[in-house]
Amino acid sequence: MSVTLGEEIMLLSLDDESGQAKDRWTAGWTVTGGLLLELVLAGRLGVDGGRLEVTNPSPTGVALLDGCLERLGAWARTTRSATVAAWLWKDQGKTVEATLASLRERGIVTEERHRVLGLFPVRRYPEADGAAERELRARLAAVVLEGAEPDERTGGLIALLHGARLHRLAFPDLPRGQVEARMAAIAEGQWAGDAFRDAIRATQAAVPAATAAAAVAAAAS
Repeated sequence: MSVTLGEEIMLLSLDDESGQAKDRWTAGWTVTGGLLLELVLAGRLGVDGGRLEVTNPSPTGVALLDGCLERLGAWARTTRSATVAAWLWKDQGKTVEATLASLRERGIVTEERHRVLGLFPVRRYPEADGAAERELRARLAAVVLEGAEPDERTGGLIALLHGARLHRLAFPDLPRGQVEARMAAIAEGQWAGDAFRDAIRATQAAVPAATAAAAVAAAAS
């Protein structure tokens, strides 16, 4: 399989040279939402009114997705609040770690470990092979800047980035005003089936809510 939606969002968030994540919290929630959308596209997951349902528990053959599917299935069986928002809160940390590990195993990024002040461990993920990110950015540019019609995966990615206000991750050298209207139009377009659009809307609503709640929690601590 090609790079997943979650991996694509992670690639956009990582600085190619330093390996540090930009918009770390929001990007993390959005990576988690990207894997949910990938499972919807794979026919393994459904979203109804913001609630998640595993519709087919069989493996996809992609380790990153199958790990997420297994965790999600076990969690959904034991909770009454199997919503997209609740899943983002529960699994964001594991999803981010698993996505970084997948990119590292593919040889797309490398891992560097440092200690700040000789005490605090820090991990960074500079780019090792830029082919996947170059293809991704070219695809985004073709749709957003040149007016090409998006396929479901590209449209879903753009909708997620727009909903999370991560425009600058996709187009760091352009003012947001230059791309925002086109990304909004794509997000509202008719390029996806109803099930996928329902999943996108639920994820678009959940990511900003999670980000705002995390900011409040951090300020109160």
